Amino acid sequence: MLVLVVFPPSWVQAEEYLNYIELQSFVTNFGEVQTGPLRFMKADVTLHLAPGGSRIDVEKHKAHIRNDLIFLFKAQKEADLATVEAQMLLAQRALRVVQQVLVDETGHPQVDDLFFTSLVIQ
Repeated sequence: MLVLVVFPPSWVQAEEYLNYIELQSFVTNFGEVQTGPLRFMKADVTLHLAPGGSRIDVEKHKAHIRNDLIFLFKAQKEADLATVEAQMLLAQRALRVVQQVLVDETGHPQVDDLFFTSLVIQ
């Protein structure tokens, strides 16, 4: 007996998004707080789960990931965020921070990409 299973397109599209993990929005000040005007950054961050990565492991360590990303974002200077290239570099640095947390906690990096789905600087 041959059984043919056909998935509706909407279900297949939902499966594709299972590899993405959205973090809560980050809102932090940055720059030279004591000497200059107070600057703020709001970032929405999405992680891409690596092949073989565990969503459960990433979810378990979200608090540690958020903590380390907040400190990374607070350490930025205005010039570190001034251009698209600088923002892309920050995304790469943020990915390395997340991967280091996950390696320390689970032994594996778990994620292979990080995206700013929104980035507001003022």
